[in-house]
Parts: sequence; C-alpha cells; structure tokens
Amino acid sequence: MDFPSTVRQLSKAQKPARGVPGYSRFVNRPAGRLLAAAAHRIGLSPNHVTAASGLVTFPAIAAIALHPPTPALGAWVTLALLVGFALDSADGQLARLHGSAGPAGAWMDHVVDCAKLLSVHAAVLISFYRFFDLPHPVVLLVPITFQFAAVLLFFGGMLTEQLRRRATDAQVAPVRQASTVRGIALLPVDYGLLCLLFLFLGHEDLFLAVYAALLAAHLVLVPAFFVKWFRELS
Repeated sequence: MDFPSTVRQLSKAQKPARGVPGYSRFVNRPAGRLLAAAAHRIGLSPNHVTAASGLVTFPAIAAIALHPPTPALGAWVTLALLVGFALDSADGQLARLHGSAGPAGAWMDHVVDCAKLLSVHAAVLISFYRFFDLPHPVVLLVPITFQFAAVLLFFGGMLTEQLRRRATDAQVAPVRQASTVRGIALLPVDYGLLCLLFLFLGHEDLFLAVYAALLAAHLVLVPAFFVKWFRELS
C-alpha cells in the first residue's frame, strides 16, 4: 500500500473512542496514525515503534530533573513528550494493521507507559527540589501525590479493560457513541495535557499552579472512575 492507502486502512482499525480524553482522541490518535503509516512504509515493527517512543521520551524526562527550568527547555521537553506520546499511539495502530497484536507487544507497551508516568513525576519532584523557589517544603508532596494518583488511574484502567474483556468474550458488546463533551471533560487526566504543561516549565509560579490544578482534578476524577469501574464489573 502507498502512504495514503495505509492511512485510510489505519483509520478503519481504530480502538473505540468512547471514554478517551480529548487530546488523545482528536490530536494524538490522528498523529499516531500518520507515524504508524510511516513506520509501515519503512518496515518497522510495533515493538520498534514502542522502543522509539521510549528513546524520545526518557531523555526529555531526564532533562527535567538535570537542568534548570527555562522556556527553551520547556519547549524542547514538550515537543519530545508529545512525539513520544504519538509514537505510543502508533505502535498499537501498526499492530492492528499488521494483525500482529499479541500479549508480548501489549506487555511491552504497558510497561513503557507505566515507566513514563513514574519517571515524569519523579523528574518534576527532583526539579522542584533542585531548582524551584518553593513557598514551603510541603509542596514537594504535590508530585509524589500526583504520581500515586496517575499510576493508580493507569493501573485501574488497564485492569478494568482486561477484566471487562474476559467477562464479555462470549458476548457481543454494544457499540456506544463517543461523546465529544465527555472527551473534553476528561482532559485533566489526559497524558497529552500533562505533556503540554511543560511549555510553562520556565515560568515557575505558573507551572506549579497548573500542575497543582491538574493534581486536584485527578483527586476528584480518580475516585469517580474507580466507583464507575467497580459498578460495571459488579
């Protein structure tokens, strides 16, 4: 297939959009589709794309912890994290295009995703401690709490998906309409929005305020998700 045909084929092999936050649905998936088509054209496997996502993401995360925050650093980190996020979408799309989706690839993808969540908030904690003029040491608890909430949400979502799939293996699940309003409402827990936050890395007060606001949103939405998932599985 040529590149346009590959993109069209990928558009037919998308995961359901219901419950997907706005940036991931409207920006990251289309960007990942283009990267998946490019990877297909040059003969890369889904695991190659997963590895590329890590190779782009983790140096940027290390830079947050190792270098004083500046607008230039924030712009570079944001770009790298967003490209890594798009590649993270591309690997699954490429696997579905090849018909090669399997346990090993899914395991690798989820492990890399979990490592990203753990390390990005750890890097923010180190940056706060080394470079920020914090109003009080208690602020160091913010990235620790954010890390806890984000990883718990990630694990809960993955586990719910697996248990729901096991419970409905012999059934035909109804296709529900994806809501744009819901996608926008879920933006605070969208990893893409967290990536965009680093545009403000060179402006300490603004970065800290928005980072804390995203944490507050997680503290509201994570319990709500857990109640919803528990009821569904019950």
